[in-house]
Amino acid sequence: MISPEIGADAQPWVLQFCHGYDGPFLDCARQYSALFVGSRYKVCTVYLTGAPSDEVVLGSASDEVLFLDYKSKDIRGLKLDAMCRIRHLVHGRDFRFCIAHRFKPIYISLLATRLPVIGVHHAFGVYKRQMRRLFIRRFRSRLLLLGVSNSVREDIRHCLPGWDKTGIATLYNRIDVAAVQAEQIPRQQSRERLGLPHDAWIVGNVGRLHPDKDQATLIRGFAAALPGLPRGSVLAIMGRGRLERELKELAAQLGAAEQVVFLGQVKDGRRYFKAFDVFALTSDHEPFGMVLLEAMAAGVPLLSTDCGGAKEIVTGLGPLFPLGDTHALAAALLELSGMTDEDVSLTRQRMLQRLSERYIDDAVRPLFFQRLQKSGRIS
Repeated sequence: MISPEIGADAQPWVLQFCHGYDGPFLDCARQYSALFVGSRYKVCTVYLTGAPSDEVVLGSASDEVLFLDYKSKDIRGLKLDAMCRIRHLVHGRDFRFCIAHRFKPIYISLLATRLPVIGVHHAFGVYKRQMRRLFIRRFRSRLLLLGVSNSVREDIRHCLPGWDKTGIATLYNRIDVAAVQAEQIPRQQSRERLGLPHDAWIVGNVGRLHPDKDQATLIRGFAAALPGLPRGSVLAIMGRGRLERELKELAAQLGAAEQVVFLGQVKDGRRYFKAFDVFALTSDHEPFGMVLLEAMAAGVPLLSTDCGGAKEIVTGLGPLFPLGDTHALAAALLELSGMTDEDVSLTRQRMLQRLSERYIDDAVRPLFFQRLQKSGRIS
């Protein structure tokens, strides 16, 4: 239940409305709360789905956290009950605008309130549906759309032709580098906990075992490169999914069953990234690629497909290869395996510099407020 204290409060509020806190979305809430540190605003974060949780309250880094506690089946259709509860909350305080993550919170916020709304988009294809396009156009005068990468931004612009470009912008995801690094476990200890050899050259991959992640190309490329890689090299894949059996069979067919290790689902997997010598992302349309930032914080050289938001992160830091191109991937792995200690050290310096310039709260905060002013939708 939402039951905020209503009273005279001279300090203005920002409503942050999230679909849920599963996976990366708790940290997304933290990222946007962090933008208001030191400002005149207080942040109230509301989760549409998910039970109340003290851990989520702490992780949200907000002045107040509220849970609507709906199940996914409860928020189909018009979601009138959720609208009434959001309307009641907004009526009781001096809310100036709303930050809504994903389409359902955007939809509810626009219908339930008269607030300017910042709609944050974390995926491609949100406005491919005609009904969504028609709906969103009705509210364009008080709506600023943000994509988590230029690729997502351009996807939105393509679906909504004719919009003022200042109303559809990019604001990159980001991490608390110091906090992530404080969690990371040293190289040898990480390898021991993951059951990986201490002295091997190891390529790491993290993600669902799903066609979108294209671990099949990664396995083929690794197997093709294996004769030229350091002796005993290993490909370690962290994650579970419906393709696990198929991928294991592929590794066996390629004669690399002993060199391809499936780690399964690892709790707090980013803590073990120092176990890897290279981090490889082979997804076909990654909207952003948060794991790449976590690998950068761990000082692990990167390799990625040249598409989606991942390309924007990796360009200038590591090799890119065309989606599904086994030979190009194999060549990139061979290139990375030949890096000297000095090469690795310089790469780590460049990655930390990129993080500090583009993917931390202090770097993004002024850009965020500039976006608001430039859009003209939020005073």
